[in-house]
Amino acid sequence: MATNITWHPGLTHDERSKFRGQGGLTIWLTGLSASGKSTIATALEQHLLHNGLAAYRLDGDNIRFGLNKDLGFSEKDRNENIRRIAEVSKLFADSTTISITSFISPYRADRDQARALHDKDNIPFVEVYVDVPVEVAEQRDPKGLYKKARAGLIPEFTGISAPYEEPLNPEIHLHSDKTSVEESVQVIVDYLVEKGYIKAL
Repeated sequence: MATNITWHPGLTHDERSKFRGQGGLTIWLTGLSASGKSTIATALEQHLLHNGLAAYRLDGDNIRFGLNKDLGFSEKDRNENIRRIAEVSKLFADSTTISITSFISPYRADRDQARALHDKDNIPFVEVYVDVPVEVAEQRDPKGLYKKARAGLIPEFTGISAPYEEPLNPEIHLHSDKTSVEESVQVIVDYLVEKGYIKAL
């Protein structure tokens, strides 16, 4: 860890919000593989952008193949994966962009750390639990990962051979086997409006 660095203060989050006319926050989608997280996150990003709001989605495609390509799927690497995502997401949110993360993020302690990181700088953090029975996720299995995990080809696969710790008090709890993508997006948007994070769209 570098010790010869000094923090140089710049614009505050409130000052950026005033200049850009938008506040930033992180919307953290968590849930099993094939729960629908990425589909909902993509639709939410498109909806917000269509309505003139700066939004950006972080997911496995743009994180695991770049910033975190040096990490595997052991518990230690999963922890570091989420730590880095939380830091990047906070930077986006601090820039007054609506940061949307879509990761399994199976460990409660890691998600709590991500929240604490935002809380420290008074940046809103909205945890969205995309809940689905593992049986339904297995039926969906768009990438064939559950089938491989059941065959023992993927070690430490969340929901099969590795744990998923459900959120205890998420701001939003979606049941993706009962709610459409469009309805899920509307639930999130309604919450953001209710809390004053965005204006009514």
